[in-house]
Amino acid sequence: MLLTAYNGAILGPIAKVLGWVMNGIYALMSMIGIENVGLSIIIFTIVIYAILFPLTYKQQKFSKLSQKMQPELQAIQKKYNGKKDQASMMAMQEETQAVYEKYGVSMMGSCVQMLIQMPLLFALYRVFLNVPAYVSGVKNNFTPLVNEIMATSGYQDKMTQLVTDLRVMTQPAADFTVSDPTALSNSIVDVLYKMNSNGWETLKNAFPSLADTINNTYNTVSHVNNFLGLNISDTPWQVMTTNFASHNFLFVVLALLVPVISYLTQVLNIKLMPQAASSNGNGDNDMAAQQMKMMNRTMPIFSFVMCFTVPVGLGIYWIAGAVVRSVQQFFLNKHFEKINLEDIIKKNQEKAKKKREKMGIAENQISNAAKINTRKIEEPKKEEKKSNMSETQRELELEKANAAKAKAKAGSMAAKANMVRDFNEKNSRK
Repeated sequence: MLLTAYNGAILGPIAKVLGWVMNGIYALMSMIGIENVGLSIIIFTIVIYAILFPLTYKQQKFSKLSQKMQPELQAIQKKYNGKKDQASMMAMQEETQAVYEKYGVSMMGSCVQMLIQMPLLFALYRVFLNVPAYVSGVKNNFTPLVNEIMATSGYQDKMTQLVTDLRVMTQPAADFTVSDPTALSNSIVDVLYKMNSNGWETLKNAFPSLADTINNTYNTVSHVNNFLGLNISDTPWQVMTTNFASHNFLFVVLALLVPVISYLTQVLNIKLMPQAASSNGNGDNDMAAQQMKMMNRTMPIFSFVMCFTVPVGLGIYWIAGAVVRSVQQFFLNKHFEKINLEDIIKKNQEKAKKKREKMGIAENQISNAAKINTRKIEEPKKEEKKSNMSETQRELELEKANAAKAKAKAGSMAAKANMVRDFNEKNSRK
């Protein structure tokens, strides 16, 4: 049975599947004598991004085609700028769709790929957040100590106090009041895995009779969690402050390298990403471009700051992910430099045509639909012109009537009729 693994409705099942993959990688490495969570995280990250590569390729291809489409899309936006009537909005939507069909891509293509990728990456984060819940080899290292803790009188109160003193954060929160032995055992493992190096000393003070078992477990777990001299359960800030006080400056530098490398790899990844096309003065696109620039500037800084306060293991994951994405992006850029976009467009158009034929939509139907809708746009314009002409004509008629009124002789029938009309108009205004 898994420990307190994440049980969200969407990410929970995905995290369990990814956990099986992570467990398999760790088991294979154990067979050749390498039991290391940090190295397993790196290999696992490479495997996952390799699996996601087809989606990444499609997304990058869509991005390249989007750059080529931008001038036409911006021209359509400029054409209908400020027009909010239904006919204009429908025409804008149809013309935009026509551009996408021209290049053989779907308007929702990039969104669909992102919707597939994001849950996988978020679930991957959940696996790294609580490795023992998914990797049985890591969990087994805690089993002897957990059994002895549960055999100690009053262990529930001691563990509750330990969590409070050390501010250990688990998800869900560790609960030592439940009666289920399995749930209690899982909660203890969750807490032990989250504890930093100083926490193990506090644990020995809480359970002095278990000092030998605690030391043995700590040494085993430290070996498994050790990566380049750092314990992946510790935060870089904890490592820096502890070792600075004891003048172990080498470990201070190693801990500092985690956020620094995370920042640099994020910057490299952003630099290699295809840049958005110029907006040519379009207000909405200018705003979107500015927001993207701001995000590109803040994300590496956010990664740098966060890496000080999260476990080293998560920092390794961020660095490994950024490095893998950068390598993929480098070769994708080289690939797209060599290929002819016109060939891709032609192939996409053929695929789109075959897809429409399967759906029973002929090319002449699309053309006729476009003509019908164009006619609908033109008809209101014609009506508007007619309305404008009749208004002009009405003004001319009024001028003629006023001229005739002025020429009417006093006492004539025309003069008397004018007097009656003026009287009626004055009364209607009251």
